[in-house]
Formats: sequence, C-alpha cells, structure tokens
Amino acid sequence: MKRLNPKYIRIAAYILVPLILILLIGGYVAYSKRGALLEKAIDKAKLKAKRDYNLDVKIGSAQFTGLSTIAFSDISIVPDGRDSLLNIKNFSVSVRVMPLLLGEVKLSDVVLQDGFISLVDKNGVKNFDFLFKKKKDSTATDNKADLSNIAHNLINEVLYKIPDNLSLNNFNISFKSDSAQLKLLAQTALIKDGQLTSTIKVNDGEATWHFAGKMHPSDKDIDVMLYADNHQKVELPIIEKKFNLKLNFDTLQTKLSKEDHSSGETTISGSWSVKNLLIRHPGISSTDIVFPEAAIDADVKVGTNYVSIDSTSTIHIKKLTAHPYIKYTLNPVKIYELKLNTGWLNAADIFDSFPTGMFDALDGIQVAGKLNYHMNFFMDTSKPDDLIFDSGMDKDNFRILKFGRTDLSKLNSPFIYTPYEKGKPMAPHLIGPENPEFTPLQQISPNLRNAVMTAEDPSFYTNHGFVMEAIRKSIATDFKTKKYKRGGSGISQQLVKNAYLSREKTLSRKIEEILIVWLIENNRIMTKDRMLEVYFNIIEWGRNIYGISEASHYYFGKAPSELSLGESIYLASIVPYPKGGLYAFQPDGTLRPGLHGYFNLIGKLMAMKGYTARDTNAYGFYEVRLRESLRRQIAPVDTATADSLMKQGGADDDSILPVVEEPVKRPNFFQRLFGKKDTTEQKAEEKQKQKEQTVKEQIKAQIEALKAEYKLKIDAVDTTGGRTRKEVRQEKRRLRNEEDEKEKELKDKMP
Repeated sequence: MKRLNPKYIRIAAYILVPLILILLIGGYVAYSKRGALLEKAIDKAKLKAKRDYNLDVKIGSAQFTGLSTIAFSDISIVPDGRDSLLNIKNFSVSVRVMPLLLGEVKLSDVVLQDGFISLVDKNGVKNFDFLFKKKKDSTATDNKADLSNIAHNLINEVLYKIPDNLSLNNFNISFKSDSAQLKLLAQTALIKDGQLTSTIKVNDGEATWHFAGKMHPSDKDIDVMLYADNHQKVELPIIEKKFNLKLNFDTLQTKLSKEDHSSGETTISGSWSVKNLLIRHPGISSTDIVFPEAAIDADVKVGTNYVSIDSTSTIHIKKLTAHPYIKYTLNPVKIYELKLNTGWLNAADIFDSFPTGMFDALDGIQVAGKLNYHMNFFMDTSKPDDLIFDSGMDKDNFRILKFGRTDLSKLNSPFIYTPYEKGKPMAPHLIGPENPEFTPLQQISPNLRNAVMTAEDPSFYTNHGFVMEAIRKSIATDFKTKKYKRGGSGISQQLVKNAYLSREKTLSRKIEEILIVWLIENNRIMTKDRMLEVYFNIIEWGRNIYGISEASHYYFGKAPSELSLGESIYLASIVPYPKGGLYAFQPDGTLRPGLHGYFNLIGKLMAMKGYTARDTNAYGFYEVRLRESLRRQIAPVDTATADSLMKQGGADDDSILPVVEEPVKRPNFFQRLFGKKDTTEQKAEEKQKQKEQTVKEQIKAQIEALKAEYKLKIDAVDTTGGRTRKEVRQEKRRLRNEEDEKEKELKDKMP
C-alpha cells in the first residue's frame, strides 16, 4: 500500500486546524450568547403574535438546560378582549442537532406538565377566531399554489413536530359554546422507544379513551388506535348536538406507511379502519346504521392541481370489497371523477355485508350466485350537461333463495296498501278484485296508460327499471340549480317507493329502492303489466285521492276506461305534483293556458309512437272540463300563482290554499295630494306591466315545454337497430344543439 506523502499531511493540517479552531470559537461564542439570543427570539415572537393576531403572550421564564433543550414555565396566551386560550405550567423541548444544522426543526424530547387549552364560542364571540384570519401577503400573485408541494411540506411539518419521546401529564382541553360543552383531560401520554400510550378522561370521567400504538414519525411509520375503556363506545355527544349526527365506534385505527414526493406528485399510502361504526342522521337514515367492520387501504395522490384516491385502493366492508377511483381537479375548472368496481363477488357475501339497520325491507334476504358492480361518473363543472354517468350490476347464476323481512312477490296477489302523509298512516286500501275501486290494467284507458308512460317513463317496457339518461340529466339539473330539483325515477322506482318503502327522504331509503328495483326487474319477480297495473292503483292523484278509479271519478265523474285523450294528458301532468291538481283549472272548469304547451308536447310524442293521431288542436286541451261540483272550490288566481301552487302541491303541506285577489283601493284626497297616482293612471301602468309579465310567463312556459320536449326526444333516441354508440351520441348532441338554438330564439323575444 502506497503511503501518503508527509508533505500533503502537513498541508491538510494547516488548513483543518484553523477551521476547527474557528468552529470551536464560534460555537463557544454562540453557546455563551444563547441566553440573549433566546430572549431576543421570544420578544420577537411576542411582538409578532400581538401585531398579526392580537394575542397577549406571556412566559414566566425560559432558559437552556442542555445543549439543545429549552425549559419554559408559566406560559399563557390570551386573545385581546377574549377568554384565556392557553396556560402551561412547565414545558421543555429538545431538538435534534443534525436536522437543525440543515435548517429543519425536528423535535427530539418534549415534557409537558399541568396545562390547558380552553376554546370558547359564546354569543358568536370566539377566542380562537385568529386561527381563521387570513394574513395579507403583498407578494401574492395570481399563480395557483402547487398542491403537491403543499401536501408534502405539510406532512413533514406535522411529522417533524411529533417528538421522538414525549412525556405529558395533566393536560386539559375544553370547548364551550352556547349549546354544547366538551372536556378532554389527558392524564398521561407517553412516547418511548416508538410506542405511544395515553389515558384521556372525557367530560369529568364519563368515559376513558386510549391512544396506543406504534409511533415512528421520523420514518413516516405510524400505526395508532383509539378505543375506550371497558368495551364502551368512543362517542362525542357534542357532535350530535351541533350537527344532529349520532356517531360512535369501538375502535378507530389509522396507519401511515409511506409518503413520497416526486415528479410533481405526492403519494400518501396508508389505511384507515373502524369497528362497529354507528351512524344516524336525518339525511342518511331515521334509524341507527351499524358497520361491524369497515376499512380502506388507500393511495392518496396529490398533484399540482388535483387530489385523488388511486384505483389501487381497496374498500372493505365485512366480506365486501371494492376498488374506488376518486379525483377532484381544482383548476382551471373543477372536475369530479368517480369510478367504482367490485369485480366478481359471491352475492351472499355482498348481501351479508350490508350495514345493520340500513335496509329494512331486505333484512334477512338469502341469495346465491355472483355479482359484479361497476360505476363511472365524470363531470366538468364548466359543461355539466355533458357529464358522464353509467352504473350497472352484472350477474352470474344469481338467484333469490329466500326473501327477507318483506316478500317482494307480494304485489302479484291482492295486498293491503297503506299510504302515508307526513309519516302518519292513512286509511288502508285493498289492492285486488275484491275492492270495487280496483281497476285492472285492461280497464284503464289506453290514452291514460300511454300518456303517463310518455311523461314518466317512455321506455318502461324495454328498460330494466332505470333510465340512465334521465338520471344523468337529473344530476346535471340538480348541480346547475344547486338544489334537488329534478328526480330521475322511472315507473319501477316510483312503484317500489310507494309499495315497499316509507316516504322518508333519506340516502339509505333511496339505495334500498334501487336495490329492490334491480332485484324485481332482474329476477322477473313481477311482469311489466302487473307493475303498471299496481302503479295506477296505488299512486296519489290529489289530496287523499289514491288509485286511478278514485281519480277519474273525482276529477271527471267517469270510469278510468272512459277517459279521453285530453283528460289522460291532464292526469299525467299531475303525477309529479298530485296535491296541486286542482290548481290546473280555472273557476269555469277549463284548464289554465299554461298547460297548453305541455299538452302539445305529450300529444306530439304520443303521436310519434303511434299512440294517437296527429292533432292541431292541442290534443284535447280545449275539451277537458273539471267536474262541476268541484269548480266552486277554485278561487281566481293569476297564472304565476297557479303555477307555483301546482308545484308546491307536490309537498306534504296542508297549508296550501287558493289565493283570492283583493280589490284595488282608490286613493283618498290626501294620498292624491301627496303623490299617490290616480287609479286610472295606475291601472294603465299595471295593465302594461301585467301584459309584459304575461308575455314573459308565456315565453318561460314555452321554454319549459321546449326543454321537456327535447328531453323526451333525447330519451327516445333509438339505441338499437344496429346503431353504434358514436352514432347515438351524435344524434343526441344534434338534438341538444337544436334545443339550445330554439331556446335562444325564445329568450330574445323577452320584453
């Protein structure tokens, strides 16, 4: 081995020795001055807190107790004019030296004794609202932030603030508002050798919680579980009070296994699981829903402008597994994407995995065979009408071995139907030949059958319970109007909702409705004719008017078989808003002019399918007359009010009454003297305004009729006959463009 030249050794020594001496001298000076530097840093932090957040920060003492350890005592933070936010008796913190030299603060050891955080929200005044204060930044630009960098930095900031070793004793967190209160006392919390243990008292001993598990923040390796003592539930009554949400569980586990940032994307890999999760909320279900086991193994990806859950992720609910793909793009426009695939699974495993209490009618059902569910959703918010929605379930030798709590075949025989109003049962109806009001399908006028199917479900006899185009349009309309305005339910779904389920508007009931429709349609439990027959005999046609026999006698004094085309189209028009049916008529028994466009629309569509002859006289509109004894119940109302009352009539609201116009009062002498206009002049202005308003309403009605016409045209596009999917899409796009042009022409005529 060749020896180093002594000359080079001497040169290296001449260079290194002075550098080492400089470092030692600098370190000694810094060490000797560190107290002053610490005091200066604290003063700077206090000034910043006061200036930026209006916080009064006090520290009794602060001093170095080791090379990288600082001990504080008597710390307090009080927002100006608010309740005290934080108090800590003793607090010491150590940082790692090597990361500190690289400019990163990584906590090594933390000791905290006797402290509390008090969050107060009284009379709209919060002592923590500074947390939501937006700081002005003069350097801000219009450039969008890189979400991947933000996610990467945030995760590292959080993990670096979790100490390698922690000793916490007697730390209290409380929240008080006008209507709720919560207290959490961390009696102990310890991180040692990568293991976390803790004991937390809730609301002065109502419950005891524990956080426990593996904690290696530096290695981004965390596996922590939350549970309660003595097999109790982990729950927070404050959530139920604030959000009307009942939520509790046995254990909650979270794992972080990987975090990686590369190529403009941050990937976070982990899993989250819960046991015996109980949920109850008026929008979800009126009863408790329990998930015995639920988990997700997820790869969360954050890009420059999007957040997604990768398709490699897996959802587990007992024996049920599914692979989701979720992506939310924030800019330049918001885009929502959702895909879900289960792959082929045993049908019994799927039904056995349904959460307890979620599906009352299907509880206890037994099935065999295999199922495969798939769903695809895509919406660019700048073009909601072009959204994509497709959902379906494939089956392989699927069959029902035993019905659950509800016999889904009960509608094939006479049965008792009990309608509900505002959750209260009404008089029961026997649906069968023994009831003289029951009307077999063959005794219902073809005019009515075809009119209702044209309006509610044109493809009823060919679809399998769902019309994807109608559902797609429903989602688009609801998004544009920012409210639940348009439903996508066909006749099969309406029948199931009325015959098997409660009338409550909850997510669980809607999902159960979809499942029952699929079971009935895909297992031939009922024929289409029988479904339509029951449908006509149980749906509501007016206040306390159920079944077509009651309806036809109530409105027109005739049997269902005698209904004319015009009477049938009228009855079809009130199916969505049955309680507002009478408001379609004027006091003389004729129909309001606003329905003229609807009659033309439905009539033309019926004629296109050969259900009736073409007609230039509005398909029976002018021949419809309300039964004479009902006419005296109708008060004079203007067109806009009548339209509003008809639509409101769809709700279960008994307060809806006809509005009677009040006579115009003539101004007296003093009113004329001080400027109130004479009745003649006022009437002329009112007449002009009313004329303009009438024109607007007519145009609006024409636009609504136009939209409804093209909706049905698009729904009626033939997807068979050898047409490719591309040709079908092109035909639908042509109809939409044609609709847009006609709508623009009508809007241009607005006064």
